[in-house]
Amino acid sequence: MAAKANARGKNELPPVIVKKITMVAAGHHGGAWKVAYADFVTAMMAFFLLLWLLGATTEKQRKGIADYFTPTLIKTKAASAGSATGLLGGSSLTDVDNYPHRAGQTGTKAMTIPRDATGGPKEGSGHLQKVQHLQKQLVEKLQATPQLRKLARQVRMTDTPEGIRIDLVDDADFAMFQLGTTLLTSDATELLRVIAETVGPEAGNLAIRGHTDSLAWRPGEPTNNWSLSAGRAEATRQELMRRGIGESRYARIEGVAAREPLIQNNPADPRNRRMSILLMN
Repeated sequence: MAAKANARGKNELPPVIVKKITMVAAGHHGGAWKVAYADFVTAMMAFFLLLWLLGATTEKQRKGIADYFTPTLIKTKAASAGSATGLLGGSSLTDVDNYPHRAGQTGTKAMTIPRDATGGPKEGSGHLQKVQHLQKQLVEKLQATPQLRKLARQVRMTDTPEGIRIDLVDDADFAMFQLGTTLLTSDATELLRVIAETVGPEAGNLAIRGHTDSLAWRPGEPTNNWSLSAGRAEATRQELMRRGIGESRYARIEGVAAREPLIQNNPADPRNRRMSILLMN
């Protein structure tokens, strides 16, 4: 019996064991396509929203939206002002601006004014006409006498976001104030007379800002460029008051020392000494 059992065992094969492994995916066919589809739908919604905005808004409203998403635009425009030379040598509305344009193109400030606008605080033909009128009046007064024609190169007019700014700029041959003091020179007094006659009849408050160069004071001096710039701004205000511009017109009197140089690469340049008179919007 034992011999028969051993013979039968040799002929039998070992049992076959099958291991079945089931792979479970994250959802039906995976979920990556859902993310891609959601991105596509979001992009299409944004695209159609853009098309709707372009069709449902005016030129002025579109400019306001663009300015809102370009917060550096105002700073760039202000930085482009007042660096030219010559009669009223600040940048005008028709000068090429320094805004960033696609493909390096350049534009003009006049292009930012809607053609169909009737004029608001800073938009449209009303403001443009005011700038041109003020510039014409100032040029005519500065050409009235040989002395004023000589001083005209110290005057620069610039259109800024806050209003129309008139800068009275020192150089190597001209100074608004006697050295290290708040005493106006005779030439500066004559220039301020012309400025008062020009801006006095115009609507809007005035802001006066004094600037100095970066030259340091001698050790032990009680005065510094901060107090000097503020004192010169106040002296300018008092002279304008004597010329007929009432006290209620002044919104701001300030001195910024050498913190806002006109000549950026040379803070000690005498042209950084200047008085800025802003006719506010």
